[in-house]
Amino acid sequence: MSGPREFGQRILQPESWPRPRGYVNGITAAGETIFLAGQIGWDANGHFAQGLAAQTRQALANIVTLLAEAGAGPQHIVRLTWYVTDLQAYRTSLSEIGAAYRAIMGKHFPTMSVIGVAELVEHQALVEIEATAVVPRP
Repeated sequence: MSGPREFGQRILQPESWPRPRGYVNGITAAGETIFLAGQIGWDANGHFAQGLAAQTRQALANIVTLLAEAGAGPQHIVRLTWYVTDLQAYRTSLSEIGAAYRAIMGKHFPTMSVIGVAELVEHQALVEIEATAVVPRP
């Protein structure tokens, strides 16, 4: 069974599967596709936020800023790929990360993957998030 259409997207949710929390298993979308490079937890001046949840919040804010350049918003995101340098810290910070996510992204939960990595290019970066968005055609 597929979910309702919103923002030109349709959520894919088989009836026999449990509903995931904080993401969806699949989305279909048609329109202009926006691909964003991995965003990290630094501001426009290159200053890093302190801690994983704060860096996550800043990385997501950077994504929203880039989407605005294309006339899009968080509701148009269909996929996020997270790279984190410490999966245990990610797991123990889920409530803070969730609060940071909702503060920036609202209650829009696209498809997501979280991948543990040894390190990121920027040594202070604790998280890097790539985004794909689709803006429906008028």
